[in-house]
Amino acid sequence: MSLTEARFHDLVDATQQVLEDIFDDSGLDVDLENSAGVLTVTFENGKSLIFSRQEPLLQLWLAAPGGGFHFDYDEKLSAWKCDKSDELLSEMVLHLTKDHSGAELDFEEI
Repeated sequence: MSLTEARFHDLVDATQQVLEDIFDDSGLDVDLENSAGVLTVTFENGKSLIFSRQEPLLQLWLAAPGGGFHFDYDEKLSAWKCDKSDELLSEMVLHLTKDHSGAELDFEEI
């Protein structure tokens, strides 16, 4: 079953909301900005993670120091999976957050 446009938007909205909630509740000194469907998380060290939707491709994109990553939603796993490495979004955000803040947060909900 392919992802419908409406379901895609619902999934991205929910994912971005969960990310915001996790960072809000973490106690980390991060700046969060969600504007026009783009969520930007900026760490104390000035590095940012930018989560954006790519509607034509039905992908969630993550721009991070060191590169850009494209995620497709895997219905069987109920998770976003990188189209190149098969790494889950939750795993990648965990590693990136640890690299930039030293904190290990639980991103299993995304």
